[in-house]
Amino acid sequence: MRRTTIAIAAVTAALAVPGIAPAEPHAEPNAEPRWGSSSFEWGSSSGENNSPPAVPGVSLPGGRYEHPVDLTFTAERGATVRYTLDGTTPTADSEAATPGRPLQIAQDTNVTVAAFRGDHASAAVSFGYLIRTSEKPMARVVVMSDVHVGDHANNDKKYESFFDTIGSIFPRPDAILSNGDMINDNGDGKGPDHKIVAEIFRANLARKGMNDTQLLISNGNHDASLAAIRAGYPTEWFPDSGGGYYESDVNGVHLFTVNTETYNNDSAQRNWLKSRLTEITSDSANLTKPILVQGHRPASNTAMDGQQASNPRLTEDLSAFPQAIFFSGHSHLNNNDDRSIHQRDFTSVNDGSMSYIEVDHGYQMVTESGLANRFESPTAQALFVEVYQDRTEINRINMAADKHDIYTGGAWSANWQPPYSSAGTLSGSGWTVELDGSTNQQIKDNFRYTSGARNTNAPEFTTTTPLSVTTGENGATALRIAQAKDDQMVHHYAVEVTDTATGAVVVSSKVLSDFYFMPRPNSLDIPIPDAAAGTAYEARVEAVDAYGNRSPVTTLAFKR
Repeated sequence: MRRTTIAIAAVTAALAVPGIAPAEPHAEPNAEPRWGSSSFEWGSSSGENNSPPAVPGVSLPGGRYEHPVDLTFTAERGATVRYTLDGTTPTADSEAATPGRPLQIAQDTNVTVAAFRGDHASAAVSFGYLIRTSEKPMARVVVMSDVHVGDHANNDKKYESFFDTIGSIFPRPDAILSNGDMINDNGDGKGPDHKIVAEIFRANLARKGMNDTQLLISNGNHDASLAAIRAGYPTEWFPDSGGGYYESDVNGVHLFTVNTETYNNDSAQRNWLKSRLTEITSDSANLTKPILVQGHRPASNTAMDGQQASNPRLTEDLSAFPQAIFFSGHSHLNNNDDRSIHQRDFTSVNDGSMSYIEVDHGYQMVTESGLANRFESPTAQALFVEVYQDRTEINRINMAADKHDIYTGGAWSANWQPPYSSAGTLSGSGWTVELDGSTNQQIKDNFRYTSGARNTNAPEFTTTTPLSVTTGENGATALRIAQAKDDQMVHHYAVEVTDTATGAVVVSSKVLSDFYFMPRPNSLDIPIPDAAAGTAYEARVEAVDAYGNRSPVTTLAFKR
């Protein structure tokens, strides 16, 4: 677990702290309510107002800073600000902000706050802080994929928010990689939609002053054709020479864009990539210098345990080059999961998705209508990459991670609109890729994100009553699971509820922990269908992380 330095409790008052300023210009807030109002002030709780208080304000927006930051909060008169630093939702028992004492953030942290007055609480809002030194990277690169844009109506405001988040972390990124599936073509003539993507991206690059930022696109399976891509964007965004692959220079960092739709059977492309990588790495000065590679589909047997991968030849060809860091999308698999980075002969990283994310199949989600067989969530993620002389730092960022069900009124939709209460939050701790060694084999031997070095720490329940029973407004019975803790994340809960008298299993499910939302709910309610009055039940629950490490079984005997 990352440790965060705190000068206990948070504060109030002004919306700016003298002497503390962002390292570089930051974006304007995505939504005014996130940052509070100068009319907010502290006061004693009178209990006279029975309405929920407004969302607290924060003195410094989330983003990337080159020094520790002191945070102060604002709240309505009579409200108390409470906060968490572990991604959970604040409760009435969470740490209270104290006027006059700042909350100091000295390491990468998500800060979540809510205002409490009497029995009422505001909505929770989260802010992500990346804390760096003044050391300047060679290149700053945003990696996104699976944009899936088809119109302006559902995407204009969303991408304004997304580019505001980009600007809060990298005000002037050297490059933005859009790693395939820019549009939603399924062989149905939507190739012209690339022009809509270009219009949205152009407008936001201009709005944010990112005039010198390279935008570099790869070909995805939903992008219609190479001709459609070329027709939709400026040549410098997709400077291929005919096969959908090309080489770029990003502030002296080599970047290769490959066409994973044809790679396995495209000998010209394979020879080009291997030849160029051999030429670059034959210079001893480049032995420990990273080489970035982007391609839409994952390389086989790498990130996310090889799920949805389809390029064994790419894995084979990159295996001779530990300097390569390969970024892929396509799967929409979330990047919260630490299986998103994989090292064996080179480094592979899963991008996440800018439209909606997925989880492994075979699990259920808790929805408003009960347990559902879901593997999709309408949240969006990207990677922020800083390339230094001796390392590459990769940060996982939520572009939007508010809790929603991807089905609304029975209709599938991933078009949740801003303002987002989670924009710019961290979807996991950062990864540092180091190329340490005097030979390729030594570099590989020093890789840290290998299958053999996987995390073995199991989750644990830390509350005194991890399981309880609750009755909803409709009289339905549910098993309430207080979320367990893990040093990375709890992936799901193995839940079994049996009728004690008959031995019949009434619930048997692997229930996802909602780890893809920010903040996470503190408990999950698992419906017990047709629970009969007076019937005795026993619940057995295990918390399981992404690597399959399991907590001890916790049990609860209860009657309806």
